[in-house]
Amino acid sequence: MSTDSIALRLINQSADCNNSSILVFQKNVATNFDEIAVAWQVIDNLGSGWIHPFTYDLDLQVSVADSWGNHMPPQDTADGQLWKVVRDCSGDQLKAGGPGTSASEVQVLNSLDRGAVSACIYRSGKLLATKTGVAPGQKAVFLFKPSIWIGIASQIQQGDVLDSAIMSNSNTQLNLTNIASADIVLSGGGPGRNSRPFTFALENVRYM
Repeated sequence: MSTDSIALRLINQSADCNNSSILVFQKNVATNFDEIAVAWQVIDNLGSGWIHPFTYDLDLQVSVADSWGNHMPPQDTADGQLWKVVRDCSGDQLKAGGPGTSASEVQVLNSLDRGAVSACIYRSGKLLATKTGVAPGQKAVFLFKPSIWIGIASQIQQGDVLDSAIMSNSNTQLNLTNIASADIVLSGGGPGRNSRPFTFALENVRYM
């Protein structure tokens, strides 16, 4: 198994009869508490007894989008790296700018003379976080702890921006530090008065 990723399996052992969706996201802890989060994974139609495997890559990718609807293909990045949005003869470009001001953050600096951009971070090929409206001279910073947040959600699609109510309802934090593989077991639910709260727990954990 690759040490560059964590193999996860979501297992539905609940008594849920509503065919609920399951939301997985991370929080950008480099910024203040009003930072928006993005639905990184949304697992739909997972019946009782079924399993949904997914991968948590340890490496990240970075991209930017402009106000004209253009975007750069995601590029591999590492903690401590600074990226700059610059203008050349063909238009705007995203280029590595050497080390950033923090060894634990990915930073994106808008070095354009004019025009705001959106900085985007991807994990496992899916949008993980975004910072919109980064004006010239401003910097977007991203820092993620090795943990995920998970919960039951409705009417959410992968890549959607999450509001505070959805984030507060998805309040189970699972620490993935030094984990190589694990099962995430969903239990609870059920009809009427016998309904139990939904819970998510790591089981069958194998460490690196």
